[in-house]
Amino acid sequence: MGRSVARDHDDKRRAILKAAARVFARDGFARASMAGIAAECGISKANLYHYHAGKDGLLFDLLDAHLSDLRDRFAAVDLTGPDPLRALLTDLLLAYEGRDDEHRIQTEAMTLVTPAQAAILRGYQRDMVAHLSGVLAAQAPCLDRGALRDATMSVFGMVNWFYLWSPRADRAARIAYAKTVADIARGGVGAIGA
Repeated sequence: MGRSVARDHDDKRRAILKAAARVFARDGFARASMAGIAAECGISKANLYHYHAGKDGLLFDLLDAHLSDLRDRFAAVDLTGPDPLRALLTDLLLAYEGRDDEHRIQTEAMTLVTPAQAAILRGYQRDMVAHLSGVLAAQAPCLDRGALRDATMSVFGMVNWFYLWSPRADRAARIAYAKTVADIARGGVGAIGA
């Protein structure tokens, strides 16, 4: 008879992923160890191996959970209000709150996963890019394909590095910054606060 799954399995798994993100972000993937991640979690190394077969699989699980959650949340934003771009950027910045370690790992570790895993992760990113691109295209239908791509990637660039510029930003700061980025995207720097 197989081992039963504990009632708190999903909670433990999320805690392990969060601890792994801290360790990977702090120590780097190459120097991180399963023993160090177990210690960060406050569990035994054997218990950690019950959840993940190794460091490589743990890295993919971390990135997969992070990016799929962001993609799903991004796609679910209500765009029917008066400022869909601001709504989308606000939700994204709020989704990043408390995930600086995961975000740092995302930007540094994509080359460390297998090509098949990277394709899955890039698929989540492409979905988010397409969604934002659609919102920008609705606001500026005159943009040609190249300009729309440049604008989309520029907006993501402004948002994605916020964790470095404002590592302890609270909810109000994230909401204010989303407005700033939306204003810049719509009207350039002269439109900030207009």
